[in-house]
Amino acid sequence: MDVDAGHGAALGRALPAAPLSQRLRSFLSFQGNDDDPVTTLTRTHRAIHPSADAGVLRRSYAVAENMHRGQFRKSGDPYITHPLAVAQICAELGMDTTTLVAALLHDTVEDTSYTLETLHGDFGPEVTHLVDGVTKFDKAFYGKVAEAETIRKMIIAAGKDVRVLVIKLADRLHNMRTLDARSPASRARIATATLDVLVPLCDRLGIQALKRDLDDVVLYHLEPESFSRIDEHVKNRPGWDEYLAGVSAQARTALRRQRVSADVKARPRHYYSIWKDTVAGGHTVPFDLPRIAVVVDGPETDCYAALGAIHGKWRPVAGRFKDFIASPKNNLYRSLHTTVTGPEGRLVEVLIRTVSMHRCAEYGVATGYRYPKSDSETAPGTDQLTWLKRVLDWEQDTTDAGQFLASLRCDLAEAQITVFAKGRTVELPAGSTPVDLAYELNPDQGDQTLAATVNGRLAPLSSQLRDGDVVEIFSETDGHTDAGPGTGVRGPRKEWLGFVKSTQAQMQINRYFAEENAPGISIADKVRLGRATIGLTLRKHDRGLASEVPLRRLADELGYPDLETMLVAVTERNLEPDQVVEQLIALVDHPD
Repeated sequence: MDVDAGHGAALGRALPAAPLSQRLRSFLSFQGNDDDPVTTLTRTHRAIHPSADAGVLRRSYAVAENMHRGQFRKSGDPYITHPLAVAQICAELGMDTTTLVAALLHDTVEDTSYTLETLHGDFGPEVTHLVDGVTKFDKAFYGKVAEAETIRKMIIAAGKDVRVLVIKLADRLHNMRTLDARSPASRARIATATLDVLVPLCDRLGIQALKRDLDDVVLYHLEPESFSRIDEHVKNRPGWDEYLAGVSAQARTALRRQRVSADVKARPRHYYSIWKDTVAGGHTVPFDLPRIAVVVDGPETDCYAALGAIHGKWRPVAGRFKDFIASPKNNLYRSLHTTVTGPEGRLVEVLIRTVSMHRCAEYGVATGYRYPKSDSETAPGTDQLTWLKRVLDWEQDTTDAGQFLASLRCDLAEAQITVFAKGRTVELPAGSTPVDLAYELNPDQGDQTLAATVNGRLAPLSSQLRDGDVVEIFSETDGHTDAGPGTGVRGPRKEWLGFVKSTQAQMQINRYFAEENAPGISIADKVRLGRATIGLTLRKHDRGLASEVPLRRLADELGYPDLETMLVAVTERNLEPDQVVEQLIALVDHPD
Protein backbone atom coordinates (compact mmCIF):
# COMPACT_ATOMS: atom_id res chain seq x y z
CA MET A 1 0.00 0.00 0.00
CA ASP A 2 1.55 3.25 -1.08
CA VAL A 3 1.65 5.80 1.73
CA ASP A 4 4.57 7.82 0.54
CA ALA A 5 7.47 8.27 -1.80
CA GLY A 6 10.99 7.03 -1.35
CA HIS A 7 13.09 3.89 -1.21
CA GLY A 8 13.61 0.92 1.16
CA ALA A 9 16.34 -0.93 3.11
CA ALA A 10 17.56 -4.41 3.83
CA LEU A 11 15.80 -6.08 6.73
CA GLY A 12 17.67 -6.59 9.96
CA ARG A 13 20.59 -4.25 9.27
CA ALA A 14 21.31 -1.00 11.04
CA LEU A 15 20.59 2.02 8.90
CA PRO A 16 23.72 2.64 6.79
CA ALA A 17 26.24 5.30 7.64
CA ALA A 18 25.47 7.95 5.02
CA PRO A 19 24.17 11.53 5.15
CA LEU A 20 20.70 11.43 6.66
CA SER A 21 19.14 13.20 3.69
CA GLN A 22 20.30 10.37 1.42
CA ARG A 23 20.03 7.38 3.73
CA LEU A 24 16.42 6.34 3.34
CA ARG A 25 16.50 7.06 -0.39
CA SER A 26 19.20 4.44 -0.88
CA PHE A 27 17.35 1.55 0.70
CA LEU A 28 15.72 0.20 -2.46
CA SER A 29 18.88 -0.03 -4.51
CA PHE A 30 18.57 -3.77 -5.15
CA GLN A 31 21.69 -5.21 -6.68
CA GLY A 32 20.92 -7.12 -9.84
CA ASN A 33 20.99 -6.52 -13.55
CA ASP A 34 18.49 -4.12 -15.12
CA ASP A 35 17.01 -6.88 -17.27
CA ASP A 36 15.97 -8.92 -14.24
CA PRO A 37 14.90 -6.81 -11.23
CA VAL A 38 13.91 -9.98 -9.38
CA THR A 39 17.49 -11.27 -9.14
CA THR A 40 18.07 -10.16 -5.54
CA LEU A 41 14.63 -11.37 -4.46
CA THR A 42 15.10 -14.85 -5.91
CA ARG A 43 18.66 -15.09 -4.59
CA THR A 44 17.54 -14.16 -1.08
CA HIS A 45 14.61 -16.56 -1.18
CA ARG A 46 16.58 -19.54 -2.49
CA ALA A 47 19.36 -18.98 0.03
CA ILE A 48 16.79 -19.93 2.69
CA HIS A 49 14.57 -22.24 0.61
CA PRO A 50 16.89 -23.85 -1.99
CA SER A 51 14.12 -25.76 -3.75
CA ALA A 52 11.84 -22.73 -4.14
CA ASP A 53 10.27 -22.09 -7.54
CA ALA A 54 11.98 -18.94 -8.83
CA GLY A 55 9.87 -19.09 -11.98
CA VAL A 56 6.64 -18.24 -10.19
CA LEU A 57 8.34 -15.23 -8.58
CA ARG A 58 9.41 -13.91 -11.98
CA ARG A 59 5.95 -14.58 -13.38
CA SER A 60 4.19 -12.77 -10.52
CA TYR A 61 6.64 -9.88 -10.81
CA ALA A 62 5.89 -9.64 -14.54
CA VAL A 63 2.15 -9.45 -13.81
CA ALA A 64 2.64 -6.83 -11.10
CA GLU A 65 4.99 -4.75 -13.25
CA ASN A 66 2.55 -4.88 -16.16
CA MET A 67 -0.48 -3.93 -14.04
CA HIS A 68 1.35 -1.08 -12.25
CA ARG A 69 3.02 0.23 -15.42
CA GLY A 70 2.46 3.96 -15.69
CA GLN A 71 1.88 4.32 -11.94
CA PHE A 72 4.44 6.21 -9.88
CA ARG A 73 5.14 6.90 -6.25
CA LYS A 74 5.22 10.46 -4.99
CA SER A 75 9.00 10.42 -5.34
CA GLY A 76 8.63 9.75 -9.05
CA ASP A 77 9.84 6.16 -8.72
CA PRO A 78 7.92 3.50 -10.65
CA TYR A 79 5.24 2.03 -8.41
CA ILE A 80 6.58 -1.49 -8.89
CA THR A 81 9.50 -0.62 -6.59
CA HIS A 82 7.07 -0.78 -3.67
CA PRO A 83 5.69 -4.34 -4.02
CA LEU A 84 9.19 -5.51 -4.94
CA ALA A 85 10.53 -4.01 -1.69
CA VAL A 86 7.70 -5.58 0.34
CA ALA A 87 8.45 -8.99 -1.20
CA GLN A 88 12.15 -8.50 -0.43
CA ILE A 89 11.38 -7.85 3.24
CA CYS A 90 9.23 -10.99 3.36
CA ALA A 91 12.03 -12.97 1.69
CA GLU A 92 14.54 -11.81 4.29
CA LEU A 93 12.15 -12.96 7.01
CA GLY A 94 12.21 -16.38 5.36
CA MET A 95 8.57 -16.49 4.32
CA ASP A 96 7.38 -19.11 1.83
CA THR A 97 7.09 -18.64 -1.93
CA THR A 98 3.33 -18.14 -1.75
CA THR A 99 3.79 -15.19 0.61
CA LEU A 100 6.35 -13.59 -1.71
CA VAL A 101 4.06 -13.98 -4.72
CA ALA A 102 1.20 -12.40 -2.74
CA ALA A 103 3.51 -9.57 -1.62
CA LEU A 104 4.42 -8.79 -5.24
CA LEU A 105 0.73 -8.73 -6.18
CA HIS A 106 -0.69 -7.23 -2.99
CA ASP A 107 -1.74 -3.90 -4.53
CA THR A 108 -2.87 -5.13 -7.95
CA VAL A 109 -6.49 -5.91 -7.06
CA GLU A 110 -7.06 -2.60 -5.27
CA ASP A 111 -5.06 -0.25 -7.49
CA THR A 112 -5.38 -1.77 -10.98
CA SER A 113 -7.91 -3.55 -13.19
CA TYR A 114 -6.60 -6.95 -12.09
CA THR A 115 -9.43 -8.90 -10.42
CA LEU A 116 -9.52 -11.59 -7.77
CA GLU A 117 -11.02 -13.94 -10.34
CA THR A 118 -8.11 -13.40 -12.72
CA LEU A 119 -5.66 -13.72 -9.85
CA HIS A 120 -7.25 -17.02 -8.83
CA GLY A 121 -6.91 -18.34 -12.36
CA ASP A 122 -3.29 -17.19 -12.66
CA PHE A 123 -1.91 -18.13 -9.24
CA GLY A 124 -4.47 -20.28 -7.42
CA PRO A 125 -6.61 -20.00 -4.29
CA GLU A 126 -3.86 -19.61 -1.67
CA VAL A 127 -2.29 -16.53 -3.25
CA THR A 128 -5.77 -15.13 -3.85
CA HIS A 129 -6.65 -15.63 -0.18
CA LEU A 130 -3.56 -13.69 0.93
CA VAL A 131 -3.98 -10.84 -1.56
CA ASP A 132 -7.66 -10.54 -0.69
CA GLY A 133 -6.78 -10.40 3.00
CA VAL A 134 -4.28 -7.59 2.47
CA THR A 135 -6.62 -5.73 0.12
CA LYS A 136 -9.32 -5.57 2.78
CA PHE A 137 -7.17 -3.31 4.93
CA ASP A 138 -7.75 0.42 4.67
CA LYS A 139 -5.26 2.10 2.38
CA ALA A 140 -3.58 4.08 5.16
CA PHE A 141 -4.01 5.60 8.58
CA TYR A 142 -6.25 8.48 7.58
CA GLY A 143 -7.67 9.68 10.88
CA LYS A 144 -8.40 7.87 14.12
CA VAL A 145 -11.40 5.89 12.87
CA ALA A 146 -9.53 4.50 9.87
CA GLU A 147 -6.52 3.75 12.07
CA ALA A 148 -8.62 1.81 14.56
CA GLU A 149 -10.42 -0.17 11.89
CA THR A 150 -7.15 -0.96 10.09
CA ILE A 151 -5.58 -2.35 13.26
CA ARG A 152 -8.70 -4.33 14.01
CA LYS A 153 -8.62 -5.91 10.56
CA MET A 154 -4.94 -6.73 10.99
CA ILE A 155 -5.66 -8.65 14.20
CA ILE A 156 -8.53 -10.59 12.61
CA ALA A 157 -6.31 -11.39 9.62
CA ALA A 158 -3.54 -12.67 11.89
CA GLY A 159 -5.99 -15.07 13.49
CA LYS A 160 -6.96 -16.50 10.11
CA ASP A 161 -3.54 -16.56 8.43
CA VAL A 162 -0.52 -14.88 9.96
CA ARG A 163 1.04 -14.45 6.51
CA VAL A 164 -1.49 -11.72 5.71
CA LEU A 165 -0.29 -9.77 8.73
CA VAL A 166 3.37 -10.32 7.83
CA ILE A 167 2.76 -8.86 4.35
CA LYS A 168 0.95 -5.88 5.88
CA LEU A 169 3.72 -5.26 8.40
CA ALA A 170 6.33 -5.46 5.63
CA ASP A 171 4.19 -3.03 3.65
CA ARG A 172 4.14 -0.64 6.60
CA LEU A 173 7.90 -0.96 7.10
CA HIS A 174 8.61 0.02 3.51
CA ASN A 175 6.14 2.90 3.69
CA MET A 176 7.79 4.09 6.90
CA ARG A 177 11.10 4.14 5.05
CA THR A 178 9.59 6.28 2.32
CA LEU A 179 7.86 9.11 4.18
CA ASP A 180 10.14 11.91 2.99
CA ALA A 181 7.55 13.34 0.60
CA ARG A 182 5.07 13.90 3.44
CA SER A 183 4.87 16.92 5.70
CA PRO A 184 6.65 16.76 9.08
CA ALA A 185 3.30 16.60 10.88
CA SER A 186 2.13 13.73 8.71
CA ARG A 187 5.39 11.84 9.18
CA ALA A 188 5.14 12.28 12.95
CA ARG A 189 1.54 11.06 13.04
CA ILE A 190 2.22 7.93 11.02
CA ALA A 191 5.44 7.19 12.91
CA THR A 192 3.65 7.60 16.25
CA ALA A 193 0.86 5.25 15.20
CA THR A 194 3.48 2.73 14.13
CA LEU A 195 5.35 3.03 17.43
CA ASP A 196 2.22 2.78 19.57
CA VAL A 197 0.68 -0.28 17.96
CA LEU A 198 2.59 -1.96 15.14
CA VAL A 199 6.00 -2.10 16.84
CA PRO A 200 4.65 -3.75 20.01
CA LEU A 201 2.43 -5.94 17.82
CA CYS A 202 5.58 -7.24 16.13
CA ASP A 203 7.04 -7.79 19.58
CA ARG A 204 4.00 -9.72 20.82
CA LEU A 205 4.10 -11.92 17.71
CA GLY A 206 7.81 -12.46 18.30
CA ILE A 207 8.98 -11.04 14.95
CA GLN A 208 12.00 -9.22 16.36
CA ALA A 209 13.75 -9.07 12.99
CA LEU A 210 10.92 -6.86 11.75
CA LYS A 211 10.46 -4.98 15.01
CA ARG A 212 14.07 -3.76 15.04
CA ASP A 213 13.74 -2.20 11.61
CA LEU A 214 10.42 -0.55 12.50
CA ASP A 215 11.97 0.74 15.74
CA ASP A 216 14.87 2.37 13.92
CA VAL A 217 12.89 3.99 11.15
CA VAL A 218 10.40 5.35 13.71
CA LEU A 219 13.33 6.88 15.60
CA TYR A 220 14.62 8.39 12.36
CA HIS A 221 11.31 10.22 11.83
CA LEU A 222 10.40 11.12 15.42
CA GLU A 223 13.86 11.92 16.83
CA PRO A 224 16.08 12.81 13.87
CA GLU A 225 18.69 14.59 16.00
CA SER A 226 18.96 11.65 18.40
CA PHE A 227 19.16 9.28 15.45
CA SER A 228 21.99 11.36 14.00
CA ARG A 229 23.93 11.34 17.29
CA ILE A 230 23.55 7.57 17.67
CA ASP A 231 24.52 7.07 14.04
CA GLU A 232 27.68 9.09 14.63
CA HIS A 233 28.37 7.12 17.82
CA VAL A 234 28.02 3.76 16.04
CA LYS A 235 30.34 4.86 13.22
CA ASN A 236 33.01 6.17 15.58
CA ARG A 237 33.69 3.62 18.33
CA PRO A 238 37.48 3.10 18.30
CA GLY A 239 38.40 -0.49 19.02
CA TRP A 240 34.76 -1.59 19.45
CA ASP A 241 34.87 -4.48 16.96
CA GLU A 242 38.23 -5.64 18.25
CA TYR A 243 36.99 -5.56 21.85
CA LEU A 244 33.91 -7.64 21.03
CA ALA A 245 36.03 -10.09 19.04
CA GLY A 246 38.27 -10.53 22.08
CA VAL A 247 35.32 -11.00 24.43
CA SER A 248 33.80 -13.59 22.09
CA ALA A 249 37.08 -15.49 21.85
CA GLN A 250 37.48 -15.59 25.64
CA ALA A 251 33.86 -16.71 26.03
CA ARG A 252 34.42 -19.57 23.57
CA THR A 253 37.44 -20.72 25.55
CA ALA A 254 35.48 -20.64 28.82
CA LEU A 255 32.64 -22.62 27.24
CA ARG A 256 34.98 -25.25 25.80
CA ARG A 257 36.51 -25.79 29.23
CA GLN A 258 33.03 -26.61 30.50
CA ARG A 259 32.41 -28.80 27.42
CA VAL A 260 29.59 -26.60 26.18
CA SER A 261 29.29 -26.48 22.40
CA ALA A 262 28.09 -23.04 21.37
CA ASP A 263 28.28 -20.34 18.72
CA VAL A 264 29.39 -16.99 20.16
CA LYS A 265 28.95 -13.78 18.22
CA ALA A 266 28.79 -10.04 18.82
CA ARG A 267 25.20 -8.86 19.08
CA PRO A 268 25.07 -5.13 18.25
CA ARG A 269 22.09 -3.26 19.60
CA HIS A 270 19.86 -1.42 17.18
CA TYR A 271 19.54 2.35 17.25
CA TYR A 272 16.18 2.55 19.02
CA SER A 273 17.38 0.26 21.82
CA ILE A 274 20.42 2.50 22.37
CA TRP A 275 18.22 5.60 22.38
CA LYS A 276 15.73 4.10 24.85
CA ASP A 277 18.44 3.17 27.37
CA THR A 278 20.10 6.55 26.90
CA VAL A 279 16.88 8.38 27.75
CA ALA A 280 15.92 6.02 30.59
CA GLY A 281 19.32 6.44 32.25
CA GLY A 282 19.45 10.20 31.76
CA HIS A 283 22.73 9.92 29.87
CA THR A 284 24.07 12.85 27.86
CA VAL A 285 25.81 10.59 25.33
CA PRO A 286 24.51 7.39 23.69
CA PHE A 287 24.51 4.56 26.24
CA ASP A 288 25.58 1.42 24.43
CA LEU A 289 26.99 -1.61 26.24
CA PRO A 290 28.94 -4.27 24.33
CA ARG A 291 26.81 -7.39 23.89
CA ILE A 292 27.39 -10.97 22.79
CA ALA A 293 24.99 -13.83 22.07
CA VAL A 294 25.78 -17.41 23.06
CA VAL A 295 23.72 -19.94 21.08
CA VAL A 296 24.29 -23.40 22.52
CA ASP A 297 24.15 -26.47 20.30
CA GLY A 298 22.29 -28.67 22.74
CA PRO A 299 19.33 -28.86 25.17
CA GLU A 300 18.23 -25.97 27.34
CA THR A 301 20.17 -27.38 30.30
CA ASP A 302 23.29 -26.40 28.34
CA CYS A 303 22.16 -22.77 28.66
CA TYR A 304 22.63 -22.96 32.41
CA ALA A 305 25.98 -24.70 31.96
CA ALA A 306 26.97 -21.85 29.64
CA LEU A 307 25.80 -19.34 32.24
CA GLY A 308 28.05 -20.99 34.80
CA ALA A 309 30.99 -20.83 32.40
CA ILE A 310 30.43 -17.12 31.70
CA HIS A 311 30.00 -16.27 35.38
CA GLY A 312 33.09 -18.31 36.15
CA LYS A 313 35.07 -16.26 33.65
CA TRP A 314 33.75 -12.79 34.56
CA ARG A 315 32.06 -11.42 37.66
CA PRO A 316 28.27 -11.05 37.19
CA VAL A 317 26.65 -7.70 37.94
CA ALA A 318 24.09 -7.99 40.75
CA GLY A 319 20.48 -7.46 39.73
CA ARG A 320 21.18 -7.86 36.01
CA PHE A 321 20.21 -11.52 35.57
CA LYS A 322 16.89 -12.54 33.99
CA ASP A 323 15.71 -16.08 33.31
CA PHE A 324 13.29 -16.00 30.39
CA ILE A 325 13.72 -19.76 29.91
CA ALA A 326 11.98 -20.67 33.15
CA SER A 327 9.58 -17.74 32.71
CA PRO A 328 9.06 -17.12 28.97
CA LYS A 329 7.61 -13.83 27.79
CA ASN A 330 4.09 -13.69 26.36
CA ASN A 331 5.54 -13.87 22.84
CA LEU A 332 7.32 -17.15 23.71
CA TYR A 333 10.73 -15.43 23.89
CA ARG A 334 13.14 -17.61 25.88
CA SER A 335 16.74 -16.73 26.79
CA LEU A 336 19.02 -16.10 29.74
CA HIS A 337 20.16 -12.48 30.15
CA THR A 338 23.13 -11.52 32.27
CA THR A 339 25.62 -8.66 32.53
CA VAL A 340 29.23 -9.23 33.56
CA THR A 341 32.28 -7.10 34.22
CA GLY A 342 34.32 -8.06 31.19
CA PRO A 343 37.88 -7.30 30.05
CA GLU A 344 39.25 -3.87 30.94
CA GLY A 345 36.50 -3.54 33.57
CA ARG A 346 33.82 -2.81 30.97
CA LEU A 347 30.26 -4.07 31.41
CA VAL A 348 29.24 -6.66 28.81
CA GLU A 349 25.72 -7.96 28.23
CA VAL A 350 25.38 -11.68 27.44
CA LEU A 351 22.38 -13.46 25.91
CA ILE A 352 22.29 -17.27 26.19
CA ARG A 353 19.81 -19.47 24.30
CA THR A 354 19.46 -22.70 22.30
CA VAL A 355 19.29 -22.79 18.51
CA SER A 356 15.52 -23.23 18.58
CA MET A 357 15.14 -20.39 21.10
CA HIS A 358 17.25 -18.17 18.86
CA ARG A 359 15.08 -18.90 15.83
CA CYS A 360 11.91 -18.25 17.78
CA ALA A 361 13.35 -15.03 19.24
CA GLU A 362 14.16 -13.67 15.78
CA TYR A 363 11.15 -14.76 13.73
CA GLY A 364 8.33 -15.59 16.15
CA VAL A 365 5.19 -16.71 14.35
CA ALA A 366 7.12 -16.65 11.06
CA THR A 367 9.59 -19.29 12.29
CA GLY A 368 7.64 -22.18 10.82
CA TYR A 369 7.90 -20.66 7.35
CA ARG A 370 11.63 -19.97 7.58
CA TYR A 371 12.41 -23.40 9.07
CA PRO A 372 9.59 -25.65 7.81
CA LYS A 373 11.48 -28.91 8.45
CA SER A 374 12.54 -28.07 11.99
CA ASP A 375 11.02 -29.62 15.10
CA SER A 376 7.81 -28.15 16.47
CA GLU A 377 9.66 -26.34 19.28
CA THR A 378 11.14 -23.94 16.73
CA ALA A 379 7.92 -23.19 14.92
CA PRO A 380 5.40 -21.40 17.11
CA GLY A 381 2.10 -20.80 15.34
CA THR A 382 -0.81 -18.56 16.20
CA ASP A 383 -2.37 -21.41 18.20
CA GLN A 384 0.57 -21.21 20.61
CA LEU A 385 0.25 -17.45 21.09
CA THR A 386 -2.43 -17.25 23.76
CA TRP A 387 -2.16 -13.48 23.66
CA LEU A 388 -3.35 -13.37 20.05
CA LYS A 389 -6.25 -15.69 20.82
CA ARG A 390 -7.23 -13.47 23.74
CA VAL A 391 -7.16 -10.37 21.54
CA LEU A 392 -9.39 -12.15 19.04
CA ASP A 393 -11.81 -12.77 21.90
CA TRP A 394 -11.83 -9.04 22.69
CA GLU A 395 -12.50 -8.29 19.04
CA GLN A 396 -15.56 -10.53 19.20
CA ASP A 397 -16.71 -8.65 22.28
CA THR A 398 -16.88 -5.15 20.82
CA THR A 399 -18.24 -3.62 17.65
CA ASP A 400 -16.53 -0.30 18.37
CA ALA A 401 -13.17 -0.26 16.55
CA GLY A 402 -12.03 2.74 18.60
CA GLN A 403 -12.69 0.95 21.88
CA PHE A 404 -10.90 -2.13 20.57
CA LEU A 405 -7.84 -0.07 19.58
CA ALA A 406 -7.78 1.67 22.96
CA SER A 407 -7.83 -1.71 24.71
CA LEU A 408 -5.13 -3.04 22.40
CA ARG A 409 -2.90 0.00 23.00
CA CYS A 410 -3.18 -0.57 26.74
CA ASP A 411 -2.36 -4.25 26.47
CA LEU A 412 0.56 -3.60 24.13
CA ALA A 413 2.13 -1.16 26.57
CA GLU A 414 5.73 -2.14 27.21
CA ALA A 415 5.44 -1.91 31.01
CA GLN A 416 4.75 -5.43 32.27
CA ILE A 417 5.14 -7.21 35.58
CA THR A 418 5.58 -10.91 36.30
CA VAL A 419 3.78 -12.49 39.26
CA PHE A 420 3.53 -16.07 40.51
CA ALA A 421 0.24 -17.86 41.11
CA LYS A 422 -0.91 -21.49 41.09
CA GLY A 423 2.60 -22.69 40.32
CA ARG A 424 2.97 -20.63 37.16
CA THR A 425 4.29 -17.25 36.10
CA VAL A 426 1.86 -14.69 34.74
CA GLU A 427 2.64 -11.46 32.89
CA LEU A 428 0.31 -8.54 33.56
CA PRO A 429 0.27 -4.84 32.70
CA ALA A 430 2.07 -2.72 35.29
CA GLY A 431 -0.43 -1.50 37.88
CA SER A 432 -2.53 -4.67 37.76
CA THR A 433 -4.44 -5.89 40.80
CA PRO A 434 -5.44 -9.31 42.17
CA VAL A 435 -8.67 -8.99 40.20
CA ASP A 436 -6.70 -8.63 36.96
CA LEU A 437 -4.76 -11.75 37.90
CA ALA A 438 -7.95 -13.67 38.68
CA TYR A 439 -9.35 -13.01 35.21
CA GLU A 440 -6.01 -13.87 33.63
CA LEU A 441 -5.89 -17.21 35.45
CA ASN A 442 -9.48 -18.14 34.62
CA PRO A 443 -11.78 -15.70 32.81
CA ASP A 444 -14.86 -17.74 33.76
CA GLN A 445 -14.02 -17.70 37.49
CA GLY A 446 -12.75 -14.13 37.74
CA ASP A 447 -16.28 -12.86 38.38
CA GLN A 448 -16.37 -14.88 41.61
CA THR A 449 -13.19 -13.49 43.16
CA LEU A 450 -13.55 -12.98 46.92
CA ALA A 451 -10.10 -12.18 48.32
CA ALA A 452 -6.39 -12.46 47.71
CA THR A 453 -3.11 -12.85 49.55
CA VAL A 454 0.08 -11.24 48.27
CA ASN A 455 3.34 -12.73 49.54
CA GLY A 456 1.38 -14.57 52.23
CA ARG A 457 -0.53 -11.56 53.53
CA LEU A 458 -4.17 -10.66 52.94
CA ALA A 459 -4.35 -7.75 50.51
CA PRO A 460 -7.19 -5.56 49.20
CA LEU A 461 -8.45 -6.57 45.77
CA SER A 462 -7.60 -3.04 44.61
CA SER A 463 -3.94 -3.25 45.67
CA GLN A 464 -1.40 -2.92 42.88
CA LEU A 465 0.81 -5.95 42.36
CA ARG A 466 4.58 -5.67 42.02
CA ASP A 467 7.05 -7.58 39.93
CA GLY A 468 7.84 -10.92 41.59
CA ASP A 469 4.81 -11.02 43.92
CA VAL A 470 3.44 -14.43 44.91
CA VAL A 471 -0.35 -14.23 44.82
CA GLU A 472 -3.16 -16.56 45.85
CA ILE A 473 -6.73 -15.89 44.69
CA PHE A 474 -9.80 -17.04 46.65
CA SER A 475 -13.07 -17.50 44.75
CA GLU A 476 -16.57 -18.94 45.21
CA THR A 477 -16.49 -22.73 45.50
CA ASP A 478 -20.17 -23.63 45.88
CA GLY A 479 -20.26 -25.56 42.60
CA HIS A 480 -22.03 -23.02 40.41
CA THR A 481 -20.62 -22.58 36.93
CA ASP A 482 -22.62 -19.50 36.06
CA ALA A 483 -22.30 -16.40 38.21
CA GLY A 484 -25.31 -14.79 36.64
CA PRO A 485 -28.08 -13.03 38.58
CA GLY A 486 -30.34 -15.31 40.54
CA THR A 487 -27.84 -18.15 40.92
CA GLY A 488 -26.78 -17.24 44.44
CA VAL A 489 -23.18 -16.89 43.31
CA ARG A 490 -21.35 -13.65 43.86
CA GLY A 491 -20.56 -11.76 40.68
CA PRO A 492 -18.10 -8.92 40.03
CA ARG A 493 -18.51 -5.53 41.67
CA LYS A 494 -18.97 -2.45 39.52
CA GLU A 495 -16.31 -0.65 41.54
CA TRP A 496 -13.77 -3.11 40.14
CA LEU A 497 -13.96 -1.21 36.88
CA GLY A 498 -12.38 1.72 38.70
CA PHE A 499 -9.12 -0.09 39.39
CA VAL A 500 -8.65 -3.07 37.06
CA LYS A 501 -5.89 -2.52 34.52
CA SER A 502 -6.02 -5.39 32.05
CA THR A 503 -8.30 -5.44 29.05
CA GLN A 504 -9.25 -9.02 29.88
CA ALA A 505 -10.72 -7.96 33.23
CA GLN A 506 -12.45 -4.89 31.81
CA MET A 507 -14.09 -6.89 29.03
CA GLN A 508 -15.30 -9.68 31.33
CA ILE A 509 -16.72 -7.32 33.95
CA ASN A 510 -18.50 -5.20 31.35
CA ARG A 511 -19.93 -8.32 29.75
CA TYR A 512 -21.28 -9.56 33.09
CA PHE A 513 -23.24 -6.38 33.71
CA ALA A 514 -24.47 -6.25 30.12
CA GLU A 515 -25.77 -9.79 30.51
CA GLU A 516 -27.69 -8.89 33.69
CA ASN A 517 -30.46 -7.83 31.35
CA ALA A 518 -30.60 -4.45 33.03
CA PRO A 519 -33.40 -2.15 31.84
CA GLY A 520 -32.41 -0.32 28.72
CA ILE A 521 -30.17 -2.95 27.12
CA SER A 522 -31.06 -3.03 23.45
CA ILE A 523 -31.91 -5.99 21.27
CA ALA A 524 -28.94 -5.04 19.08
CA ASP A 525 -26.64 -5.33 22.11
CA LYS A 526 -28.10 -8.72 22.97
CA VAL A 527 -27.54 -9.89 19.41
CA ARG A 528 -23.94 -8.66 19.53
CA LEU A 529 -23.30 -10.34 22.89
CA GLY A 530 -24.87 -13.58 21.69
CA ARG A 531 -22.69 -13.60 18.59
CA ALA A 532 -19.60 -12.87 20.70
CA THR A 533 -20.47 -15.65 23.15
CA ILE A 534 -20.81 -18.20 20.37
CA GLY A 535 -17.56 -16.99 18.85
CA LEU A 536 -15.74 -17.42 22.16
CA THR A 537 -17.23 -20.87 22.70
CA LEU A 538 -16.22 -21.93 19.20
CA ARG A 539 -12.68 -20.78 19.88
CA LYS A 540 -12.52 -23.03 22.96
CA HIS A 541 -13.07 -25.90 20.52
CA ASP A 542 -10.41 -24.46 18.17
CA ARG A 543 -13.12 -23.82 15.61
CA GLY A 544 -14.39 -20.79 13.75
CA LEU A 545 -16.96 -19.81 11.13
CA ALA A 546 -16.24 -18.41 7.69
CA SER A 547 -19.86 -17.22 7.35
CA GLU A 548 -23.14 -17.10 9.26
CA VAL A 549 -24.89 -19.54 6.92
CA PRO A 550 -24.50 -22.54 9.29
CA LEU A 551 -25.73 -20.41 12.20
CA ARG A 552 -28.83 -19.42 10.27
CA ARG A 553 -29.49 -23.05 9.37
CA LEU A 554 -29.14 -24.04 13.01
CA ALA A 555 -31.51 -21.29 14.13
CA ASP A 556 -34.07 -22.63 11.69
CA GLU A 557 -33.58 -26.22 12.89
CA LEU A 558 -34.00 -25.13 16.51
CA GLY A 559 -37.29 -23.44 15.66
CA TYR A 560 -36.24 -19.80 15.94
CA PRO A 561 -37.77 -17.37 13.44
CA ASP A 562 -34.34 -15.94 12.61
CA LEU A 563 -30.71 -15.93 13.68
CA GLU A 564 -31.05 -12.74 15.70
CA THR A 565 -33.74 -14.28 17.93
CA MET A 566 -31.49 -17.26 18.63
CA LEU A 567 -28.59 -14.95 19.53
CA VAL A 568 -30.81 -13.07 21.99
CA ALA A 569 -31.73 -16.41 23.56
CA VAL A 570 -28.03 -17.16 24.00
CA THR A 571 -27.45 -13.80 25.70
CA GLU A 572 -30.41 -14.32 28.03
CA ARG A 573 -29.15 -17.85 28.81
CA ASN A 574 -32.37 -19.41 27.54
CA LEU A 575 -30.08 -21.32 25.19
CA GLU A 576 -26.70 -22.56 26.37
CA PRO A 577 -23.80 -21.55 24.10
CA ASP A 578 -22.15 -24.98 24.52
CA GLN A 579 -25.33 -26.60 23.21
CA VAL A 580 -25.37 -24.25 20.22
CA VAL A 581 -21.72 -24.89 19.39
CA GLU A 582 -21.99 -28.68 19.71
CA GLN A 583 -24.93 -28.74 17.30
CA LEU A 584 -23.23 -26.21 15.04
CA ILE A 585 -20.07 -28.33 14.77
CA ALA A 586 -22.18 -31.41 14.02
CA LEU A 587 -24.08 -29.47 11.36
CA VAL A 588 -20.89 -28.28 9.67
CA ASP A 589 -19.00 -31.57 9.92
CA HIS A 590 -21.97 -33.73 8.93
CA PRO A 591 -24.22 -31.57 6.74
CA ASP A 592 -26.30 -34.54 5.64
